[in-house]
Amino acid sequence: MSTTLILALIAAYFAIIFYVTWRTTRHQAPTAKSFAVGDRKSPWWAVAIAMIGTSISGVTFISVPGMVAATQFSYLQMVLGFTAGYFAVAYVLLPLYYRLNLYSIYGYLDQRFGSRSYKVGSVFFLISKFLGCGVRMYLTALVMQLVLFDALGVPFWLNIALTMLIVWLYTFRGGVKTLVWTDMLQTLCLLLAVVFCIWYVCRAMGLDGSGLWNAVAGSPMSETWFFSDGNDTRYFWKQFLAGLFTTVAMTGLDQDMMQKNLSCKNLKEARKNVISYGFAFLPVNLLFLALGVLLYQYAANLGIFRDGILTSLTGAPLKSDELFPYLATMTNSDGTPLLPTVVGVLFVLGLIAAAFSSAGSAVTALTTSVTTDLLQADRKEDESQLSKTRFKVHLVNVLVMGVLIYLFKVIGNTSVISAVYIVASYTYGPLLGLYIFGLVTKLKPRDGWVPAICLISPVLSFVIAQNSEAWFNGYKMGYELLLVNAALTMAGLWLASFRNSRTTQSASL
Repeated sequence: MSTTLILALIAAYFAIIFYVTWRTTRHQAPTAKSFAVGDRKSPWWAVAIAMIGTSISGVTFISVPGMVAATQFSYLQMVLGFTAGYFAVAYVLLPLYYRLNLYSIYGYLDQRFGSRSYKVGSVFFLISKFLGCGVRMYLTALVMQLVLFDALGVPFWLNIALTMLIVWLYTFRGGVKTLVWTDMLQTLCLLLAVVFCIWYVCRAMGLDGSGLWNAVAGSPMSETWFFSDGNDTRYFWKQFLAGLFTTVAMTGLDQDMMQKNLSCKNLKEARKNVISYGFAFLPVNLLFLALGVLLYQYAANLGIFRDGILTSLTGAPLKSDELFPYLATMTNSDGTPLLPTVVGVLFVLGLIAAAFSSAGSAVTALTTSVTTDLLQADRKEDESQLSKTRFKVHLVNVLVMGVLIYLFKVIGNTSVISAVYIVASYTYGPLLGLYIFGLVTKLKPRDGWVPAICLISPVLSFVIAQNSEAWFNGYKMGYELLLVNAALTMAGLWLASFRNSRTTQSASL
């Protein structure tokens, strides 16, 4: 694929994004409220579309098609859990956040448990978001290195620096007020890209509509339901429950994901937004999985996927995450592309849309959390000073994220989507435990004990995960590790409340 074509596409795409950024910020500088929650004037439908792109990221765009050979369509079981989790977010957490009029959702922990619990919740969010977004952007940077920067002689570190510079330029001023509209645009680009990729791959394989259905439905890779073996990581209830609580943790307890939801005009519109994009996840992920089956079948036709092993045309082994980028951008020995050039164009467009939607949203949320939760600058500074503090924090967050992306280069030896959920199991578990404990009990643990409890729980979870097969008759711990981590946190909070005579009314509805 021509580097000139890729550069022209990237330039045109970001010209549009920066135009949207300018349009949304040209009249006034952002205040603390507009940066964090967009003055609560965002239309619910715009937020719903934007949230799809923020939630999908470049990980889904690349890893989900690549994972079907190993896990079939079992991911849809987890997606069903996602949908159930969005109902919990819409009817339990959103009313709480709107009632307390929160800019940062971790303000709930301050009111419910105390200042140390508030700080530890914020810190766990920061760790979770830096690591999670670092994994996602690492994958995107790696692919962009393959399809563009290697040909230009640009080193990986400069690739990352340019990527984070772009993220900073279109997010540092407008915050959520800008992100709602840029992310909506990026989501539409992403969805159009995957639909047209499926269409062009079908054309390359000579498939019409019925041929597409038969190719996907008739493939053993499309097996979806796994109820027979409880030890299998694909077992339905493992996947469903993990999906449900992952959504509660990674969306409902995540400042990044909730900041757009809180930018809606009122609770009714925010709830409508969450339910809408929650239901949208099933057909969207089905598209990515169907694309994966088609790509593997096309790879088999080329002779590069045999007996479950994926290789390049030269025989070099390929990871599952490399399937889509390889077929979309590589050429035969005679210089002809493996797939029509337009597939490569759509792949780059979709990847950029997914990656920058996720990264821009994450950096903005990190800025809000550090400024509001850790530094508490909104309580100490006037609007002019707060604007300067926010600018500095935003810049530092971008720099830290860039360093993390580079460090992730040494751990790219597994499916990245699995890595994201593994990271989430350890870092979101304490957050999930804190919120469930606060919502379902009236106990108040000793605030000073909470940081130690939230550190010990992930360590114990790691020990359990490493020894689960030996200790539990071959049971292999999967994504349900998040629930184990949350349960251990709740047990610690209960013990810390045992002799604490002070109780508080739960902030639950």
